[in-house]
Amino acid sequence: MPAEAKTRTAADDQATDWIARLGTRTISLDTIHEFARWREDPANAEAYRRAEQLWSRTGELAEDPDIQAALAQAQRRRPRRFGAKQIGAVGLTAALAASLAAGVFFWQGRDTYATGIGEQRVLQLADGSRVRLDTASKMRIRFTAGERRIELAEGQALFEVAHNPGRPFVVSTTDASVTAVGTVFEVRRVGSETRVVLVSGAVDVAQAAAPGAPQRLQPNQQSAIKSGKAKVSTVNAHTATSWTDGELTFVDTPLADAVAEVNRYLAAPIRGPPRPACRRR
Repeated sequence: MPAEAKTRTAADDQATDWIARLGTRTISLDTIHEFARWREDPANAEAYRRAEQLWSRTGELAEDPDIQAALAQAQRRRPRRFGAKQIGAVGLTAALAASLAAGVFFWQGRDTYATGIGEQRVLQLADGSRVRLDTASKMRIRFTAGERRIELAEGQALFEVAHNPGRPFVVSTTDASVTAVGTVFEVRRVGSETRVVLVSGAVDVAQAAAPGAPQRLQPNQQSAIKSGKAKVSTVNAHTATSWTDGELTFVDTPLADAVAEVNRYLAAPIRGPPRPACRRR
């Protein structure tokens, strides 16, 4: 057999293996980055494209005994190293600690900070507050004598606010502003939605499009603001902010949404799991 044919066959086998590994309910980001490195080879990328198209276009293959056997064999071959907690039937956990560059930086007077895809930064502010900026995020710092303001342009960040009643700490997006004195909370601005999750203390959330009395959040509450409407719900703040501990945790999340979130950490995004995997809910 020509060398080219052998390479193509090996790449096709590996692509089938990757379809199986990426279709599991729990996957580490280390695995996703390993896949991204494998896909850098043009031959591998083409093999995966063919395999992906085959799975996505031919739903009846899910019931084919030969396909089921090949998938089961690939599942048995994949590494069994999952240190992250297991989630429910539509759960997904991605371990980030080994793959994200998270450094601690002291505020140097600059007014704009940003992270690249797959990067996290921890910023120590002059007032003693700390900000953990997640992947693909951007913020501007506007500190004055009477107010500590941060404008989150995109992405998400966790804020640990130093106590100072005479100098409020305000985080604003295009949709809302969040005011705290001394507390821990997360603000996320992705797409057309702003989300605020309170970990401890208390914050006041005011909508930009609906002037009036701000809404006070209690720990383990979330305010989701979109199209001028705010919805407050109870959440597990530890789970909601698990990215700060090196994990992405999804509970009862549509697979398409989970994949979209994982893709925020990857320069070359992946597509959703193949249809047979989507049926295992």
